[in-house]
Amino acid sequence: MMTDDITVSSLFDLTHSLAGGFLSHFTYPWQAIPHISRQICIISKSIEINYREVMPGVFIHPSAAVSGTACICAPCIIGANAQVRHGAYIRGSVLIGDNCVVGNSTELKNCILFDGVQAPHFNYIGDSILGFRAHLGAGAILSNVKGDRSEVSIRCEDCRFPTGLKKCGSFLGDGAEIGCNSVLNPGSVVGRRARIYPLVSLRGCVPEGSVIKK
Repeated sequence: MMTDDITVSSLFDLTHSLAGGFLSHFTYPWQAIPHISRQICIISKSIEINYREVMPGVFIHPSAAVSGTACICAPCIIGANAQVRHGAYIRGSVLIGDNCVVGNSTELKNCILFDGVQAPHFNYIGDSILGFRAHLGAGAILSNVKGDRSEVSIRCEDCRFPTGLKKCGSFLGDGAEIGCNSVLNPGSVVGRRARIYPLVSLRGCVPEGSVIKK
């Protein structure tokens, strides 16, 4: 995977997220991670007419279906026709796009889900960005902290990109498919339409359209 393939413009169609304009200011997606919370607050001021502020800092589109058993912390935006199902835990600093699915026992923290993302069963998504129509199989985990709590780096071919972050998850390009019970280790990048098979433990960068098996 070439370094040009892990840029924001290579991974994402920015027209499929309220955060598209925000992300366009960055070369690499991990550069946006420290600014997600503030940006959600900025975006919320421009969508107040079309969204309901159901509690301070939490904006939900009227067409979204949100279970009464879901726990949602501010700041958060939940888009049109999105589904937030039983037992979902949204810990704050989360932008959920239109037509997304956040399923039972799925936990989200400091992340952007483009339109059409599905995380329907027992998923963890921390400090990550998921592109248009990316999909997580049941139990797939996007880990965001290294075991030794050291800085996360992005490794691509012979290049190493220090992120300056101790919490940095994964960046999934549009249409990426992550198989059941796979674990994406901190700083993983998956190109557009790449497929990760079930039970894979992934570290590093995966080229667009690739298939990765255990």
